Order: sequence, then structure tokens, then C-alpha cells
Amino acid sequence: MTMHAAVLDSIGSTPRYDSAVPVPTAGPGQVRVKVELAGLNPIDLTMAAGTFPGPLPAAPNVVGREGIGTTDDGRRVYFAGTVAPHGSLAEYTIVEDGPNLIQVTDDLDARHAVAFGIAGMAGWISTVWRGAVTPDDVVLVLGASGVVGQVAVQAARIAGARQVIAAARSEAGLTRALELGADTAVRLADDLDHDGLVAAFRDAVVVGDVTLVIDPLWGAPAAAAIEALGPNGRLVQLGQSAGAELTLRSGWVRQTNTEIRGYTNKLTPREVVVAEYGAMLEAADAGDLELEVEELALADIGLAWERQESSPGVKLVIRP
Repeated sequence: MTMHAAVLDSIGSTPRYDSAVPVPTAGPGQVRVKVELAGLNPIDLTMAAGTFPGPLPAAPNVVGREGIGTTDDGRRVYFAGTVAPHGSLAEYTIVEDGPNLIQVTDDLDARHAVAFGIAGMAGWISTVWRGAVTPDDVVLVLGASGVVGQVAVQAARIAGARQVIAAARSEAGLTRALELGADTAVRLADDLDHDGLVAAFRDAVVVGDVTLVIDPLWGAPAAAAIEALGPNGRLVQLGQSAGAELTLRSGWVRQTNTEIRGYTNKLTPREVVVAEYGAMLEAADAGDLELEVEELALADIGLAWERQESSPGVKLVIRP
């Protein structure tokens, strides 16, 4: 018995559509999921490229880590994380029967389930749980034009932050961030050096100081954001889209008592993941949280890969 899947033949290549991949069989402690809709994320591209800072599945493998579907025993589940070499961009995949599964209702919109999965959790949980945003906070969201940033902007707004500042390179993305609830926007323009960016962040504050930074970028924007933080500020670090390294001066951290907190979905307690995933879905159902979703067919995996590489600012989902 065979199925359709997106197969990565070698690290560094682009996945190809294959219509004759053997349907996988679940082992002990595993479940097979018939995939209804799968998500495409930046992590899929970095893993395929071999640049992900962690273990990589051996090639060939089926790409993709998240989706919604039905287990062989009839449960409808959202899953984040599959058993290599079986990815989510396929008609069937294999998932460990445990923390990687969240049972969902039959009437849940599949697009919502996937849109607020890996990327949604990164933006939401890093803000409300790891960042512990409060109504006293002035929140600066770096990379606010991307899916993670858009969710972080909305999470800060929903939590009642005193001010939400969106920062991104894309003017269209900043316009979208303002529509989603950001109070102010700062463009990460090429002609802004470090001092100029620090001044732009500080000038965007209406009252007080920046107190919380949500940072999926690292690199130069994060360095400027750290210097722009007020006393006892904190930065939540969850990505490196602008570079894997930066240079910090001791005084930027020491003299303001700044705290830098790392964040990754995989180390978040399961009870937090389940609760906050549910909170996101409730907010989406109420119309308070939204993301633009673009659906592509599995056969168009090459196009989908190109779209994700271009940082489209929308959540890409794949229907097998």
C-alpha cells in the first residue's frame, strides 16, 4: 500500500512530490495518523538545509512536523513532532502516543488547528507565559511581519499590554501588524545603524520604557532592542532569522538589570502547551486572534517551499 508524500532525498535539497511512498506502520507506543491538513514552518526549511541547531533526521525522509488528522483508533488530534523518517507532509504519518498529541473536537476548523500550532505557540506562549506580559508592559515585537510576530503582537494586545510596538523590515507587514493591534510601528530599515535603531525603538514609546521584547530575530535588531530596554526589562529569545550571533556590551545588560530568557516550544510544560493552545483557539473563534492562511496541494510542495523561503507573512498549510 502506498501514499503521496513530500520526500527529502538529501540534506540541502528541496523536497519532491512522490506518489508511491509506502504507508508507514506504527510501532510500540506510537500511533498512525491519517493527515487532514499539515503545516509548513521555517523549522522544516532549516532542518532540510542541515542548519537546524539540533539533531537532524537522516535522509531520505518525509518532511514536516505538524498537522491535524485522525488516528487509527478514531481520535481527531493535532500533533507537533513526528517519528522520523515519517513527516507530516504525507497522507499518513507516525507520532508518539503521548505529549506530541492534543485531542481536538470534530468541529474544530482544521486551518485554525494548524495555523496556531508550532508558529502560533511560539508567538503566543513566548509572550504570555515566558514573557509573562502584564498590563504594565510596553512590548516590542521584533519580526512582527512574520507569523510568529503577528501572533505575539496579538497576544500582547489581548493580555492588555500598555503599548505594543511592532518592528519589521516589510512596510506591508508593519501595516498588517497595526491592523492586528500594534499601537506603533518601527521599520528595520537598512540605513539605520545600531544607534539609530536604539533611538527609533525608544522614540516609539509613548510613556515610560520598553519593558518586554519578543525576539525571533537575534542579530543586530536584538542588540539594539536590548540597549533600548528600560530598567528590569526582559527579552524572550526564540529565533535567529537576523543572525546566529550578536555583540553585547556589558552595560546594556548589567546597568539596567536586564534579563534574557530563552524559549522553545519543546521545553514548555505540556500543561502550559495544552492550556495556551486552547486559549488561542478560543480567541480565534471569538475573532480576537487571526492569521491569514494560504492552502496549497501536496503536489505543489516545490512552490510551497519557495513561498516559505520568501517569508510570506502568512501561514502555509498543505492538504495531502
